Amino acid sequence: MSAVLEGTPDKRLALVTGRAYPELAQETARFLGVDVFETTAYDFANGEMYVRFAQPVRGADVFALQCHSGDINEWIMEQLIMVDALKRASARSITVVAPFLGYSRQDKKHQGREPITARLIFDLFRTAGADRIVTVDLHASQEQGFFDGPVDHLTATPILIDYVRGSMPLENTTIVSPDAGRIKVSERWAAKLGNLPLAFIHKQRDITRPNHAEAHGIIGDVDGRDCVVVDDMIDTAGTICEAVRTLRDAGAKSVTLVATHGLFSGPAIERLRECGAREIVVTDTVPVPEEKRLPNMTVLSVAPLLAAGIRSVFEEGSVATLLEGLPEDMKARNIYA
Repeated sequence: MSAVLEGTPDKRLALVTGRAYPELAQETARFLGVDVFETTAYDFANGEMYVRFAQPVRGADVFALQCHSGDINEWIMEQLIMVDALKRASARSITVVAPFLGYSRQDKKHQGREPITARLIFDLFRTAGADRIVTVDLHASQEQGFFDGPVDHLTATPILIDYVRGSMPLENTTIVSPDAGRIKVSERWAAKLGNLPLAFIHKQRDITRPNHAEAHGIIGDVDGRDCVVVDDMIDTAGTICEAVRTLRDAGAKSVTLVATHGLFSGPAIERLRECGAREIVVTDTVPVPEEKRLPNMTVLSVAPLLAAGIRSVFEEGSVATLLEGLPEDMKARNIYA
């Protein structure tokens, strides 16, 4: 296995990673057929961080992968330091790979005197020296406009749809949007799975209370149906577990929860354990430790998607084709993380 993926004679790819979730970088490297560059990273006594790359990156197209999870502020700062180190080491180009982009939910002002923190994150990476951002399933796709440069917005939808198609009969299935804002995504799911019926939960969010929303009813028929609720993330799981209860009260036969990002903060796991969902399906855009994996939980690997996106960027190919599914050589027999 080589340390770089050779493109044209004047191009070489380098993959580096931080400490948040190095296993995902190793799996992504396996699909690319490269090695992850060796990195020295540690904390000083006062909490400041140090990063140094053991191999030269001069003239390389470098992809800096870091998961924004757990100690999210620490890992974002570490990735910023990685980018600065790469810039000062004369990398030819620097692409930030953030499978889950931290602060992406703070994309607009709900009240006066609030920040738009998603814009700030993009600005910080640009200032540090990033030329491009690769991420997966932003909370709001228009956030791509916050970055003064290319943003390759990948989606895990094909991976998740393939799993659902192969794991349950669909003739009695309804796709459910957990709120009005996800209807377009749910419509795409319904179309991809054979024009399945669609329903959505009408809910109202209290902007003064984080991670809180109340369901007020269901638009669409779910009585006796196997429901698949599609969302971008599960954080504390309060609202999505309320969606399960609302659907069950309306007569749903079963409820499957599907989301790209399984953040599982605070009481999430206990809520999911007790909510009555048939299955919870997420990807590993953030690490899901064993202690948070329930018997009815499936965690799918996002490594082949990241590898396909990185290769498309490096070879100057079309990232848009990944919206329809993974290339054949990136499809893994074992899709579980």
